[in-house]
Amino acid sequence: MRQNKQAILALVADTGLSLAELLTRLAAYPAQAAVHALFSALCRPEALLRWRGVSCMGATLARLADADMEAARIVMRRLLWSLNDESGGIGWGAPESMAEAMCRHQGLALEYAHMLLSYLREDGAEPWQDGNYLEHPLLQQGVLWGLARLSGCRQALLVQLGAGPELLPFLAAPEATARALDCIALGNLGLETTRAALQALAGDRAPVRLYTAEGAFVQTSVGACATGAMERI
Repeated sequence: MRQNKQAILALVADTGLSLAELLTRLAAYPAQAAVHALFSALCRPEALLRWRGVSCMGATLARLADADMEAARIVMRRLLWSLNDESGGIGWGAPESMAEAMCRHQGLALEYAHMLLSYLREDGAEPWQDGNYLEHPLLQQGVLWGLARLSGCRQALLVQLGAGPELLPFLAAPEATARALDCIALGNLGLETTRAALQALAGDRAPVRLYTAEGAFVQTSVGACATGAMERI
């Protein structure tokens, strides 16, 4: 297992490999062994290594779910637990990894998409306490990236779950990355009611660097994300 872990982390760190090549090579390892190693990648300080870990974790979780759905649920619950205050951890990469897995596996999306939304929702009155609001700005950005990703591949499911209202406040977030990701998610949802709010950010020139599903970083701006969102609505 130690040898597998070292080999898998070396693959993830090999920037000479495209994401597609990386995932192909990763598929040669048992899914359980790969998941174990990839948890370490999610905590790495190097941005590209950490984000490629997210892509690999999502793809590996989907592969695990195809073979053993209950084993995949256990990993999803571990990611959820890492975001709980009682876990003693912080949950770096957990929302992003869950979203990537749900994009790649419909069964996981049907079971866990509502949990990703819950991290932007405050608790309501009994018996509708469905919120697990995360206050840490970086974790919020992780959830927003996850919803931007998931809304691009499971739009109908998120609309069915009532996504939208919990996203609107983040258009005024102090962090440019949060605003940009929020614009992308709202645009993917295609909600006409959000057009005016997006229009207000069209002139926001704050630069952002975002990781894409293709495994690369792109340099853009909040305003460009808002304009692109309006075009998709």
